[in-house]
Amino acid sequence: MDYRKQLVNRKKIVIKVGSSTLVHEETGNINYNKLERLVRILCDIKNQGRDVILVSSGAIGVGFKSLGLLKKPKTLSLKQACAAVGQGQLMMIYQKLFSEYHQTTAQVLLTKRVLTNDKRRMNVVNTFNELMQLDVIPVVNENDTVSTHEIEFGDNDTLSAVVANLVEADLLILLSDIDGLFTDDPRNNPNARLVSVVEDMTEDIVKMAKDSDTAFGTGGMITKFQAARIANSSGCDMVIANGEDVSVLNSIINGEDVGTLFVRNKLNDFDMKHFLND
Repeated sequence: MDYRKQLVNRKKIVIKVGSSTLVHEETGNINYNKLERLVRILCDIKNQGRDVILVSSGAIGVGFKSLGLLKKPKTLSLKQACAAVGQGQLMMIYQKLFSEYHQTTAQVLLTKRVLTNDKRRMNVVNTFNELMQLDVIPVVNENDTVSTHEIEFGDNDTLSAVVANLVEADLLILLSDIDGLFTDDPRNNPNARLVSVVEDMTEDIVKMAKDSDTAFGTGGMITKFQAARIANSSGCDMVIANGEDVSVLNSIINGEDVGTLFVRNKLNDFDMKHFLND
């Protein structure tokens, strides 16, 4: 079966961009050129008749640069302070760029506690549904300012999969600083091969996960595997791809063989709340 060609028909797409995708690697400052191209592509995908939800990291990174800090904060309180400064600035940039293409956006900030409470979770679902009915593109992030646990969702990889579950998305795309899942760490093994399609999360596949850390992001393959489990079990395909060139989004939804595709395998008894509480 050609799983890639099936992505052409996906209508509700959650796209996650990591901090490393949004900034210049050398300085940590926002890459406005890349951000503008990302917004233009998202608006074009929306104009194709698809629903688009953007899960964006970057608030803490924008905040610590604005505050003149030289490296990522380590303490929870400083992270929260940076998020408080950076979230508004990041959303202001998004709104300005989206408005150039006559696209309305909405900020949605979530916490794990909200999503594990039945009533609050349903309120979130209703809000997402109303926004999409109104042709709005939600821009989602973890509410780092009030979170009581450090990086509850793991660089928004898990959060994006949870959002995909909430809105019943049929495709989740994680843009990161890696090309996808490799048979081994390509930085240390030149013979490592990119895995194109994962049909089943076997033990051998899981062993390929190599946790990583970048200067501006906090996620690695382990958090992406967790995202894949949530998304696939919810009936949603997931693709990991390198966000260095954001036009890769067009390649993915056109069914081209880029990144790693984790094929959906919906489990009728999958309970996202229990998954998060484990």
